[in-house]
Amino acid sequence: MARISAETRARNEEAVRAAMDRLLRGDFPPGGSCNLKTLAAEADVTRTAFYPKKNRDGTTRPGPYQHLAEEFERRLRTVQEAGEVVDPRISQIERIKAEVAELKGRLAQRDETVAELTAFKTQAVSRLAAQHDEIQRLREQAAGVGNIRRLPASRPGTSPYGSCS
Repeated sequence: MARISAETRARNEEAVRAAMDRLLRGDFPPGGSCNLKTLAAEADVTRTAFYPKKNRDGTTRPGPYQHLAEEFERRLRTVQEAGEVVDPRISQIERIKAEVAELKGRLAQRDETVAELTAFKTQAVSRLAAQHDEIQRLREQAAGVGNIRRLPASRPGTSPYGSCS
């Protein structure tokens, strides 16, 4: 790979610093964020220039603009520690995470309620079935004894066993 001239390198560093200032002010391109990928795209340098390189013998050497990447991350941390929100999407993400956590809690509570109601329904149906079986057993027992008489059905319009006056 060809080496760049000192003049080109200085121009690139100046472009990276200008892009760094824009990003830290919150001036993002569409679809961009406050990260090294956007910084490289805005400065029109390769992103790999921000990372360490390996020599042929396996040793590492700093990337041409690695010091600028470290400066960018340091400045970004300083801004964030000061309480400023550089990227509004970060605050939106945090708000959405809190909302998701709250919804998960509500969902867990509803699941617990559904489980309790299902258990109650199962118990109620079981009790009704047991009561039905008991009623059937008592009816069969009563029919088998033979000393139980049914009262005659009353005729409409008559009082059953005399007047109440």
